[in-house]
Amino acid sequence: MTSQKNYKTEAIIIKKTKFKEADRILTLYTPHLGKIQAIAKGVRRPRSKMSGHLELLTHSLVPLVKGKNIDTIIGCQTLKSFLAIKSNLELLSYALYTIELVNRFTEDNIENYPLFKLLLETLNHIDKGCNNELMLRYFELRLLSFVGYRPQLQPCVSCHSVLKDVSLSFSPKAGGILCHDCRNPQPLTYNISVDALKFLRILQDYDYHTVNNFIPKRQVFYEIEWILRNYIRYLLERDIKSISWLDTLRQQNRNKKTTLEIKSRHSWKL
Repeated sequence: MTSQKNYKTEAIIIKKTKFKEADRILTLYTPHLGKIQAIAKGVRRPRSKMSGHLELLTHSLVPLVKGKNIDTIIGCQTLKSFLAIKSNLELLSYALYTIELVNRFTEDNIENYPLFKLLLETLNHIDKGCNNELMLRYFELRLLSFVGYRPQLQPCVSCHSVLKDVSLSFSPKAGGILCHDCRNPQPLTYNISVDALKFLRILQDYDYHTVNNFIPKRQVFYEIEWILRNYIRYLLERDIKSISWLDTLRQQNRNKKTTLEIKSRHSWKL
């Protein structure tokens, strides 16, 4: 990690666990040390000066001292608290999903600066109330690339032939798109439309500013989300815990919007 006894690092708090009576073990994602574990002593006490700086989904500057088994946080300074995220349940669900993905896909003490930068940029976009569905799909594809699971979207992943716009499917096991001839023998494949494949390529190859200029149809969004969700589930061999809460909140908001639209039309007729 570092040869110095005392050191300081930027960090995004991505997990916290109660420890003993007043302490917490925190999981920090850092720009140059990767994911690290550290203990914050006394942080659960009401008068702790560090507690507000070490909340989940906080970007902080953290000084630490090396320990035999685990390093100890000896201070903290908030760089950004993402207040909009923490005051809105739907935004919070999106943000919790991103940090859970980072935690699941990374090992301790492996530097991955592009992933740290991606996570920080994603939290900033969510905090500003941007197109969160688009941001999540962009985040998922970039994260997969940065941790070594970039899906192959150009030639057929099996026979390497040029893909034609007919009967394509995505194979989580093969890690990419299968052509019509290769799809049948492969288990657990998912049909993918030409429009969904084209947009996946845009998400994979362009920066977010450029991607934000391409807004696909809602059905294409659902298709891409389904494919990426199943790919992530296959890689992790488990479901992401925060996804069920995210889905519940999104459905509740859709129901509210539908109710408001019906009431609005009814009021207009009156």
